[in-house]
This record gives sequence, structure tokens and C-alpha cells, in this order.
Amino acid sequence: MKHPELDEASVPSPSARPPDDEGPRSTPTDPDRRPCSPERDSESDGNINHAPRVSPAAPSRITPNEAARALVWSAALLLSVLLLLLAMRLPWNGDLGIHAATIERLRADLIHPGGLQVDADVDSPYYSPWTVLLGIVAKATGLGTFKVLRLAALTALPLLLTGVWHFTRTLSTRRVAPALALLCLLLLWGPPVLAWSGFLNLGSLAFTLAYPSTFVLGLSFHFWALLTKALRSAGRWPAFLGLGLMWAVILLSHQFTGLVATFGALGVLLAVRPWPAREVWLRLGAGIVLAVVVLALWPYYSFFSLFGVGGLEEIHRPLYDNMVTRFGPALIGVAALYFRWRRDRRDPLVIFFVLGTLTVVGGGVTGHWSWGRALPAAVIPAQLAAALAVADAGSRRVRNVLAAVLGGAMLLGVLLQAFTFGYVIADEALPPAVRHKSWSSVEGYAWMTPWVQRGDTVMTTRDTSLLVPAYGAYTVAPGYPDLVLPDEKERQAAVARFFAPHSSRADRLDVLHRYHVRWLLRRENEGGLPADDPALHKTTVGPGGQALYRVVG
Repeated sequence: MKHPELDEASVPSPSARPPDDEGPRSTPTDPDRRPCSPERDSESDGNINHAPRVSPAAPSRITPNEAARALVWSAALLLSVLLLLLAMRLPWNGDLGIHAATIERLRADLIHPGGLQVDADVDSPYYSPWTVLLGIVAKATGLGTFKVLRLAALTALPLLLTGVWHFTRTLSTRRVAPALALLCLLLLWGPPVLAWSGFLNLGSLAFTLAYPSTFVLGLSFHFWALLTKALRSAGRWPAFLGLGLMWAVILLSHQFTGLVATFGALGVLLAVRPWPAREVWLRLGAGIVLAVVVLALWPYYSFFSLFGVGGLEEIHRPLYDNMVTRFGPALIGVAALYFRWRRDRRDPLVIFFVLGTLTVVGGGVTGHWSWGRALPAAVIPAQLAAALAVADAGSRRVRNVLAAVLGGAMLLGVLLQAFTFGYVIADEALPPAVRHKSWSSVEGYAWMTPWVQRGDTVMTTRDTSLLVPAYGAYTVAPGYPDLVLPDEKERQAAVARFFAPHSSRADRLDVLHRYHVRWLLRRENEGGLPADDPALHKTTVGPGGQALYRVVG
């Protein structure tokens, strides 16, 4: 992919003309002398028309800089349209079910929603300001849960896109910088694609646009930009109090991305010049105090108790796999960060990167794999630095070399993440290589809702437990790890005992009665009570041969 120069300063004025296109020139003429090339007037009986001949204006030329900017903005627009189509399509893959379940619980009881996946009187960190707002929308409008999630995606996407533009404009005055930053954030990734919430690649956003993490990422970019402006202009009290409130919403809505947002804010704060006056520090401190108060008083769960929660390490172990290949393209940005550090030892992106990198390395050394969720705090500043290195390069030769390297890396990112097109383009229109890499979307369990009501408890296997709560029902054991559920292990053991091949009928009935199970959802080869057991009544059969039984005894 060819990237011409991006230097805006070299673009000629639209009104300027090249020397060979100055139009007709005024030259002295002899009135008795005929022009060398006279034009005859067809309506003057052969008389000579002495009017001067005016040559048409030459078409304006597109400079290499203009072509480069058009290419960058066109690519950014194309990817934005793809993300918009993904938000409307909302493929179900990954954790969409748990977020749908959150809205279902808040729709049923906005004040005391209770357990997220199981029928228990417990809190959940999923009940955040963002999801509570979505629950209010669902309750007030009566819209289906997945329609509300589409609204969430269609809200988070423009928040993210404008946030990238907003923050990038505080780092560079080049008009092409925001578009180039967006391309780097989405495409500067290596194999295998990391599809986790809080990570800004196409493969991840294809599933997570409706997740709280995407909303928080968009809010974080605006947070960094607004903090930068407030510190530079010595903002007044309302500005810093608003920033404190924004920080609290970020931390409550997605704690891992909240850590990334905090590192970015520290980078902005430590890089500000001149050093803030005493009054500014007082206003900043008031904003922090307000944030802490909001965190402490949030009624749906105890934010500060999350620091003592365990059980997060094993599930995050894969974040440390394939790090060299997965984050290799971002090394272009690491090189750019080095030169930024040479110019300014307090560069905000450098500080941001160092904080994120130290956290990730510390997690790898100590075995705290959950610290790997700070990876975006290392990747985002590197990707932004790569974009700014091209946009702000002073030498044409350096700029062209950087653009070529960066363009090649982003082209690799397009090829690796081309499977995302499979969610918005018909399979037959896709090349076979792309078609085979596309991930299928979950069909869901809407077919059971005529019988299974909101609040009913369903006995099923773990894989199905990931999806059933999205329709308002409970399961005996949570499909997703529930760190605040005190009897999670006991519930998991009960499900295993029910489906174990050698369990007695009495043991299985004891499990059903203890957890007030009203429905059994299973395939015939998954075990449990036999289909002709008098305690069961077969109600219907869904896709894939899954049968739904009513528990009657």
C-alpha cells in the first residue's frame, strides 16, 4: 500500500498557479497588423474577428500530500462504516450473553436486581452506571434486550471514534493525525488476533461493541483530552469536578479499562507544562475526592471490595501467550516512543506506555496473569506514537519511509482481521480464505421463551449456561465465573453430580429440588434423568436436538 507524503505545510494554495498556466498575456500590438492566427466569424460574411483568444484554464492537480490524506481518511471512513454495520448486526460471540443477562435483571428489578446468573441475593460488578442506564431504557421503552444492546453499540461506537479524534488533536495539529491514529489502533496487530474486551482491534470490536468496555474506552479517550485541556488552561472547579465524576463512571463501568484510563490520565498529568499552580492542584484534588465518594457510595456493588477478589488469574493466562507475534507490529510505535522520549522526558505517551508495560511485566513475573488486562495501556500509546511519527515527521524522506513501514504493518492487520467482514457480507460474496476464517454467530435460545419465563431456574450444562440467562432465566450454576457468589463451587459440583452417569435418581432429584429447578435443558447424550422419568415432562425440542423438559416431580 503506497503512502505519499503527508506534510500539510507543503500543500500549495488553491489559488496558486504554476508558471506555465498564467493565462493570456498582454503584449503590444500594431493596430494595422493582422493577428497571425485570425478567427473568422461565421456570421460576419468573412470579416476578421480580432478578439483575443482565451485558452481554457488547466485542471487543478492533486498533490501527493492531498492524495495521501484522502487515502488515509478514506480507509478510516471505510473501517468506521464496517464498525457501524457490525453494531447493527451485533454478532453473538463471546460474552454477549452475560451483558444481555445484566439488562434482563435490571429490567425485572431496577432497585434489587439480585444474582446475575443464578437465583441468589448477591451483588454484581456488572451493575454499573452504564448498564443501569441501559436497564432503565429497556424498562421504559419495552424494547427487547438485544435491541437495547444494539443501541448500546450504536452509542459506544461514535463515542469511541470521536474520543480518538478528540485526544489525538491534543497531541498533534495535523489534520490527518486522528484518521491515522484510528487506523493504527484498529490494524496495528499481529497474529493470532486477540479477541478480548478492552482491546481495540477489529476482531475484538466485532464482538464487543455493545460491551461496557467499548463504552468505557470511548469515554477514556475523551477523559484524557478533557484533562489535558483543563490542565493546560487551568480549568475552573466545574471542569475538574466533572472529570472526577467521569473517572468514577469509568472505574465503575469496567474496572480493567478503568485501570488503563487511570494510567493514561497519569501520563497526561505528569507531562503537563507548565507545572500546575496550587489552585489547579486543589481543584484536581477535589475532583479525585468526588470520584472516591461516588465509588464508595455506589449502591449496586462494593467497588473497593473487588481488590480482595481472587480467582482471576487462570482465565487471564492466555493474554501472555504469543506476545511477540501478537504485539510485534506495535514495536513500530515503541521505536517512535523512544524518539519522543529523546525530545521530551515527560512525554505523556511515554509515561502512559511505561506504566502499562511495568504492570504487564510485573504480572508475568509474579504470576498475576490478570494484570495482563493492562496491556492496552502499553499498546494504545505505542500505536498512537506510530501514527504521530508519520503525521508529524519533518523530513519528506523520513516520512515516506515511516509511511511505507506503517502501511505494510497495517495491511498485515487487514489481512489477519478480514474475517470480520464475514459478519456483514454474505458468505458467497467472500473469498474462500476469508470465509473459512469467519467465526459463526450463536443462534441463541429464543425458541424456549414461550415456556421458560423470566426468573425460572434451568438445569443445563455449562456451555448452555453461558446463554440461557440472556433470556431472563437462571441456571443452577453460573456459566461465567462469578467471583462474588459464595457457593459457586458447590453449585458447580451439584450440576456435575446431576449429569454424572453413575448418580442415583435420588441424588438427581435432590439437586433439582434444592435449587428449585423448573426446567431441564439437555441433549440426550448429556446424561441426567432419563427422558421417560416421571419427574419430567417433555415440552419441546429445539435446534441441534436439545430437548426442554418441565420438572413436574
